[in-house]
Amino acid sequence: EKKREREREERREIFRAATMSEASASTKTPADFLKSIKGQQVSVKLNSGSDYKGVLACLDGYMNIAMEQTEEYNQEGQLKNKYGDCFIRGNNVLYIHAKKT
Repeated sequence: EKKREREREERREIFRAATMSEASASTKTPADFLKSIKGQQVSVKLNSGSDYKGVLACLDGYMNIAMEQTEEYNQEGQLKNKYGDCFIRGNNVLYIHAKKT
């Protein structure tokens, strides 16, 4: 009985250690996330409800965003306009969503 309990406790400890190392390895700051999605397809949701989808060219500490190959969608999700390049002022940004690659 004590041997089984000791084995269970060892398995729990191994699981905890593995889980904690995975969690700490995958921890990212928002700045890390933003750096990692540069050059990728993103969707930017504005406070107004509009969506802009395109390639993230660059952004700064104020969340000002430059995008390429940009499409603007209205609140209903209908394509409203297409732009080559687009600049979005950071105070209008609600969130940025990176497309999974």
